[in-house]
Amino acid sequence: MFDDEDQRRYAVVRNDEEQYSIWPETLDIPRGWIATGVAGTKSECLAHIAEVWTDLRPASARRAAEPVR
Repeated sequence: MFDDEDQRRYAVVRNDEEQYSIWPETLDIPRGWIATGVAGTKSECLAHIAEVWTDLRPASARRAAEPVR
């Protein structure tokens, strides 16, 4: 399904819910997503995402689970 030998360049993008994805650098980033400043091969970008996106819940779900102070 995934081509681990893909050498095209991608940008790491994030949405308002702090969910991450990769997007081909040659295409405009879709509305609702912003570039994080990290780019590289598919495997480099996915490795970066694995490091920074440790809680896969959307930001709204994380906020809802926080105790009320």
